[in-house]
Amino acid sequence: MIGRGDANQQNSAAVKGLSWVSILRLGLVQASLGAIVVLTNSTLNRVMIVELALAAVIPGLLVGLHYGVQISRPFWGHRSDIGNSRTQWILGGLALLAISGTAAAATTFLFEINFAAGLLAAVLAYALIGVGIGASGTSLLTLIATKTAPERRASAATITWMLMIAGIVVTSIVTGINLEPYSHLRLVTVTALTGVVVLVLSAIAVAGIERKPTMVGETGREKPGSFRESVREVWSDPEARLLTVFIFLSMLAYSTQDLILEPFAGLLFGMSPGETTKLSGTQHGGIFAGMALVGIAGWLFSKRKPGLMKMFIVTGCVGSGMALTGLAVSASFAPAWPLEINIFVLGFMNGAFAVAAIGTMMILAGAGKKANEGMRMGVWGAAQAISFGLGGLAGTIALTLGRWATAQDSTAFAIVFSMEAVLFLMSAAIALRIGGGQVAQPRLPVHREPSAVPAE
Repeated sequence: MIGRGDANQQNSAAVKGLSWVSILRLGLVQASLGAIVVLTNSTLNRVMIVELALAAVIPGLLVGLHYGVQISRPFWGHRSDIGNSRTQWILGGLALLAISGTAAAATTFLFEINFAAGLLAAVLAYALIGVGIGASGTSLLTLIATKTAPERRASAATITWMLMIAGIVVTSIVTGINLEPYSHLRLVTVTALTGVVVLVLSAIAVAGIERKPTMVGETGREKPGSFRESVREVWSDPEARLLTVFIFLSMLAYSTQDLILEPFAGLLFGMSPGETTKLSGTQHGGIFAGMALVGIAGWLFSKRKPGLMKMFIVTGCVGSGMALTGLAVSASFAPAWPLEINIFVLGFMNGAFAVAAIGTMMILAGAGKKANEGMRMGVWGAAQAISFGLGGLAGTIALTLGRWATAQDSTAFAIVFSMEAVLFLMSAAIALRIGGGQVAQPRLPVHREPSAVPAE
């Protein structure tokens, strides 16, 4: 017989949601995704350009393809909504990502023999990479959102993304060591072993998580309908619609700078490749610091200050816009400008708004009338993927057109940075209208026996 004190203790544990250890475990799955993606987006990109002497546009289009395919994220999110387990989509998508990443590495052999055959195989492999990321990543974020208490979601987003970045860094170092001396066979072997290791690690990390109580309040909520009905329901929600537009604009501004910052430092400030690489490290240091600030503040204050995430989003967007305005101005004063400080501030503001936006996505995922958290995360993930795919391309095209029209590097860079600043200010204006910072207390979830969840 269970006494009242025991019942209260169990009820309190249910409301608490995922423990920090469980959140860290799911963060390891996100790190696993990053570990495979960095091999295809970075290492294989360099091999195609340098070792295979392919035009740089080819790996660029292939990377753009895998982002484009992620427009399917709403479909995978909906499948996880109507299925019995998100875990199977997380691990299934990760397995597909590991296999297709290895296949992409193996196309290096085909490119050596026949360019057309290699390109066809690479297109297929990168398309499947996009499918794997979409299926696994969407279901993972949805699982985190539904199992984590609202006041912990900002910190959960921080932990997840920082572990992803850590996974990218560790993979880059370890694979870099093991790829020497380079050969195509060694690249395929390293990619395949990485896939096996991260898949096993993720299977262990995610085991049993789905049995935890759901924190978005299933009581009284309708089950999701068909795919079309679910899309209509999400898009009819003003909050979800505003957040989708915000994610697209802000992430477009965020990603547009990726391919032009180092050339900017090299052309206008006379920095060497080594110095611009260090500058990129300075930016990522700022991103880490911004993410950490939001995570710590969310942990300490989000329960008492429900509007905290909106404040960080708006402040981060406005701060990013100001930092980019500083870079636009610096084009006229280079090299007499504190570029490192400017870049660190840009990274800091980028990190703060990005992780706060992800935390807001997790909070609003369960705000619908129906239990369609996966569809919501899928719609927002698709908006982010499209903007990432367009961002790098848009930045390089705008810079090229600016240099052609003005015949001055400084003016061209200033125009592009100013355009990005405007995008961030527009994003801040939209974020002010999002009410996601006002977090309603979730209804107490109905406790289920662990055996009720299959595929664990």
